[in-house]
Amino acid sequence: MINKNWIKIIYGDNPKQMVLSLLEAIRPEKEIDRNALVGIKPNLVLAKPSSSGATTTPEIVEGLIEYLKSKGRNNIVIMEGSWIGGRTAEAFKVCGYEEISRKYDVPLIDLQKDKYSEYPVNGLRINICDYVMKVDYLINIPVLKGHCQTNITCALKNMKGCIPNSEKRQFHVLGLHKPIAYLNRLIKQDLIIVDGMNGDLNFEEGGNPVQMNRIIAGKDPVLVDAYAAQLLGFSIEEVPYISIAEKIGVGSADLDSADIAELNKDAGVRRIAPTRRVKQLSGYVTEDSACSACYGSLIYALERLDEKRLLGKLKDKLYIGQNYKNRRYDGIGIGSCTSGFERCVKGCPPKAKDIVEYLEDIINE
Repeated sequence: MINKNWIKIIYGDNPKQMVLSLLEAIRPEKEIDRNALVGIKPNLVLAKPSSSGATTTPEIVEGLIEYLKSKGRNNIVIMEGSWIGGRTAEAFKVCGYEEISRKYDVPLIDLQKDKYSEYPVNGLRINICDYVMKVDYLINIPVLKGHCQTNITCALKNMKGCIPNSEKRQFHVLGLHKPIAYLNRLIKQDLIIVDGMNGDLNFEEGGNPVQMNRIIAGKDPVLVDAYAAQLLGFSIEEVPYISIAEKIGVGSADLDSADIAELNKDAGVRRIAPTRRVKQLSGYVTEDSACSACYGSLIYALERLDEKRLLGKLKDKLYIGQNYKNRRYDGIGIGSCTSGFERCVKGCPPKAKDIVEYLEDIINE
C-alpha cells in the first residue's frame, strides 16, 4: 500500500528548479508505468498570467514535464476546463501553456469541449469529463490561494476544472462544499504539487497576489488542503469540504500524525509589486529583510484578522525580518528571527493560522 501520509515543502524564487529538486526527493516515476498516460491538471481558471495570483506558474509545469521525460515517461497531456464564461483555449495561450505544448510536444486538452459521463456517488450523480477518467496517473497542480466562497482553493477544489460547465453550475446550486468533496471520491489524484509562489489573498480570479515562495507536494488531497488552510490562516472547520471529504474516505486531515518535511529554508527576498490592499495591510508591519514566505504568512494573517474585525484593535506594530536576529525588543515579533522579542510567534516560516491565534490572544487580553 502506497504511503500517502506525507507532505514535502520547498522554498525559493526559481519555480522550475524548485520543482525539479522536489521531484528528485519524491521520485514519482517509481509508481508510473513507462506507457502510462500522465495527465497534468493545472489551475487555469481564467486567462490571467500567474503573476496575478490566479493561475498555475508555467515554469512549474515545465519543470515537471522535463523531469518526467528525463525518466522515460513521455505520454503526457495537460488538461483543463476554465470557469464558466471563460475560454480554456485563451487561458492556455495567455498563461504560457501553448508555448509549453510546442516546446515539449505535449497536447493541450480543453475539457470544456470534451464529452462527459455521469457517475453515482453517495446519493449524488456527478458528470465528469471523459478524458479525465482515462488518464492513468493524474498530477494536480493547484494554486494556493484564497476564495470568496470557500475561503481557500487548493487540491480538492481544483478538480472542479474536470467537470463540464453544466455541472459547475449545479455545484454552485448545491453549495460547493458537498459536491467538491464527493467529486474527489470519483477522481483519484496520484500526486499533488501545490503552486504556493504567489497566490491571491482572497479571490480565485487573482488581483491581490501575495508572494509565498513555496511549492508543496503530497499524495492525499485532504491532508494537503488541511495544511493549506492553516497556511492561509483558516482552521479546517472553516473550509467544510475538507471535513466532508475526510468523512467519506477521500483522505485524512490529521496533520499531527503526518510526516511533514521542509527540504530547505526560504532565503529569498524578491518581491512582486504589492497591490493597494497588500500595502494597506503592510502598514501594521515594520519589516527588515524578511523572507517572502514569512512575510506572506503575515499578510494572510492580517487579512484574516481584518475579516474578523479585529485588526483595528491591534495597538502594537509587528516586527519581521532577518535583521532582527539576536536583538531584544519590547514589541511583537513574527517568525523565528524575532525570538529575542518580548513576544514572538515562532516558526520559520510560521503558518498564518498560528499568527492569527497569537494576535487574537493579545487583542483579547
